[in-house]
Amino acid sequence: MLIGQYQHTIDIKKRLALPIKFRGELGGKVIITKGVENCLVVYTEKEWEIMSQKLANLPVSQGEARSFARHLLASAMEVALDKLGRILIPDYLKEYGGLKKNVVVCGLSNRLEIWDQQKWNDYSKNAEKGVEEMVSKLGPLGI
Repeated sequence: MLIGQYQHTIDIKKRLALPIKFRGELGGKVIITKGVENCLVVYTEKEWEIMSQKLANLPVSQGEARSFARHLLASAMEVALDKLGRILIPDYLKEYGGLKKNVVVCGLSNRLEIWDQQKWNDYSKNAEKGVEEMVSKLGPLGI
Protein backbone atom coordinates (compact mmCIF):
# COMPACT_ATOMS: atom_id res chain seq x y z
CA MET A 1 0.00 0.00 0.00
CA LEU A 2 1.24 3.47 -0.89
CA ILE A 3 1.02 5.55 2.29
CA GLY A 4 3.11 8.15 4.09
CA GLN A 5 5.00 11.26 3.07
CA TYR A 6 8.66 11.56 2.20
CA GLN A 7 10.90 14.52 1.48
CA HIS A 8 13.11 14.15 -1.57
CA THR A 9 15.03 16.33 -3.99
CA ILE A 10 15.03 16.68 -7.75
CA ASP A 11 18.58 16.45 -9.07
CA ILE A 12 20.13 18.68 -11.72
CA LYS A 13 19.09 16.20 -14.43
CA LYS A 14 15.42 16.58 -13.39
CA ARG A 15 15.28 13.10 -11.85
CA LEU A 16 13.41 12.26 -8.68
CA ALA A 17 14.23 9.17 -6.65
CA LEU A 18 10.94 7.67 -5.52
CA PRO A 19 10.86 6.42 -1.93
CA ILE A 20 12.39 2.95 -1.53
CA LYS A 21 9.28 1.81 0.32
CA PHE A 22 7.17 2.32 -2.82
CA ARG A 23 9.43 0.94 -5.55
CA GLY A 24 8.42 -2.71 -5.34
CA GLU A 25 4.75 -1.86 -5.71
CA LEU A 26 5.34 0.64 -8.53
CA GLY A 27 7.07 -1.76 -10.91
CA GLY A 28 9.40 -0.69 -13.70
CA LYS A 29 7.14 1.93 -15.31
CA VAL A 30 4.71 4.48 -13.96
CA ILE A 31 2.43 7.10 -15.42
CA ILE A 32 2.89 10.67 -14.21
CA THR A 33 0.34 13.37 -14.92
CA LYS A 34 -1.13 16.62 -13.65
CA GLY A 35 -3.14 16.40 -10.47
CA VAL A 36 -5.36 18.99 -8.85
CA GLU A 37 -4.06 21.83 -6.68
CA ASN A 38 -0.90 21.95 -8.80
CA CYS A 39 0.60 18.67 -7.66
CA LEU A 40 1.63 15.77 -9.87
CA VAL A 41 0.12 12.31 -9.63
CA VAL A 42 1.95 9.03 -10.19
CA TYR A 43 0.01 5.87 -11.03
CA THR A 44 1.12 2.28 -11.44
CA GLU A 45 0.28 0.84 -14.85
CA LYS A 46 -2.59 -1.14 -13.31
CA GLU A 47 -4.09 1.88 -11.50
CA TRP A 48 -3.67 4.02 -14.62
CA GLU A 49 -5.71 1.51 -16.62
CA ILE A 50 -8.49 1.77 -14.03
CA MET A 51 -8.37 5.59 -14.00
CA SER A 52 -8.19 5.98 -17.77
CA GLN A 53 -11.17 3.63 -18.17
CA LYS A 54 -13.18 5.76 -15.72
CA LEU A 55 -12.22 8.86 -17.69
CA ALA A 56 -13.19 7.19 -20.97
CA ASN A 57 -16.63 6.43 -19.52
CA LEU A 58 -17.35 10.03 -18.55
CA PRO A 59 -20.09 11.63 -20.66
CA VAL A 60 -18.52 13.62 -23.50
CA SER A 61 -21.64 15.78 -23.54
CA GLN A 62 -20.59 17.40 -20.23
CA GLY A 63 -17.98 20.12 -20.50
CA GLU A 64 -16.51 19.54 -17.05
CA ALA A 65 -16.06 15.84 -17.77
CA ARG A 66 -14.28 16.60 -21.07
CA SER A 67 -12.05 19.16 -19.38
CA PHE A 68 -11.07 16.87 -16.53
CA ALA A 69 -10.31 14.00 -18.92
CA ARG A 70 -8.12 16.33 -20.99
CA HIS A 71 -6.41 17.60 -17.86
CA LEU A 72 -5.28 14.10 -16.86
CA LEU A 73 -4.96 12.25 -20.16
CA ALA A 74 -3.31 14.87 -22.36
CA SER A 75 -0.67 15.61 -19.75
CA ALA A 76 0.10 11.96 -18.90
CA MET A 77 3.54 10.53 -19.61
CA GLU A 78 4.78 6.98 -19.15
CA VAL A 79 8.18 7.00 -17.45
CA ALA A 80 10.55 4.22 -16.50
CA LEU A 81 12.25 3.88 -13.14
CA ASP A 82 16.00 3.52 -13.48
CA LYS A 83 18.11 1.10 -11.42
CA LEU A 84 18.14 3.60 -8.54
CA GLY A 85 14.36 4.08 -8.56
CA ARG A 86 14.51 7.51 -10.19
CA ILE A 87 12.06 8.94 -12.69
CA LEU A 88 12.60 11.80 -15.10
CA ILE A 89 9.96 14.48 -14.65
CA PRO A 90 9.09 16.16 -17.97
CA ASP A 91 9.57 19.93 -18.03
CA TYR A 92 5.89 20.72 -18.64
CA LEU A 93 4.90 18.73 -15.54
CA LYS A 94 7.68 20.19 -13.46
CA GLU A 95 6.46 23.65 -14.46
CA TYR A 96 2.80 22.82 -13.76
CA GLY A 97 3.65 21.59 -10.27
CA GLY A 98 5.98 24.51 -9.60
CA LEU A 99 8.56 21.92 -8.60
CA LYS A 100 11.90 23.25 -7.62
CA LYS A 101 14.53 21.19 -5.84
CA ASN A 102 12.75 20.08 -2.66
CA VAL A 103 9.59 18.03 -3.01
CA VAL A 104 7.29 15.89 -0.91
CA VAL A 105 6.11 12.52 -2.20
CA CYS A 106 2.82 11.45 -0.62
CA GLY A 107 1.40 7.94 -0.76
CA LEU A 108 -2.38 7.96 -1.16
CA SER A 109 -3.21 4.25 -1.18
CA ASN A 110 -3.41 3.66 -4.94
CA ARG A 111 -1.31 6.57 -6.22
CA LEU A 112 1.44 9.02 -5.28
CA GLU A 113 1.32 12.79 -5.30
CA ILE A 114 4.41 14.93 -5.81
CA TRP A 115 4.30 18.41 -4.33
CA ASP A 116 6.71 21.29 -4.21
CA GLN A 117 7.77 21.26 -0.55
CA GLN A 118 6.65 24.82 0.20
CA LYS A 119 3.28 24.30 -1.50
CA TRP A 120 2.81 21.09 0.50
CA ASN A 121 3.62 22.86 3.77
CA ASP A 122 1.12 25.62 2.97
CA TYR A 123 -1.54 23.14 1.89
CA SER A 124 -1.05 20.99 5.00
CA LYS A 125 -1.41 23.93 7.37
CA ASN A 126 -4.65 25.04 5.73
CA ALA A 127 -6.08 21.52 5.46
CA GLU A 128 -5.41 20.74 9.12
CA LYS A 129 -7.45 23.76 10.16
CA GLY A 130 -10.53 22.32 8.48
CA VAL A 131 -10.26 18.63 9.38
CA GLU A 132 -13.27 18.65 11.72
CA GLU A 133 -15.48 20.23 9.08
CA MET A 134 -14.21 17.79 6.43
CA VAL A 135 -15.01 14.82 8.64
CA SER A 136 -18.56 16.02 9.24
CA LYS A 137 -19.12 16.45 5.48
CA LEU A 138 -17.65 13.02 4.71
CA GLY A 139 -19.78 11.27 7.34
CA PRO A 140 -22.64 10.59 4.94
CA LEU A 141 -20.13 8.87 2.63
CA GLY A 142 -19.27 6.36 5.35
CA ILE A 143 -15.97 7.91 6.42
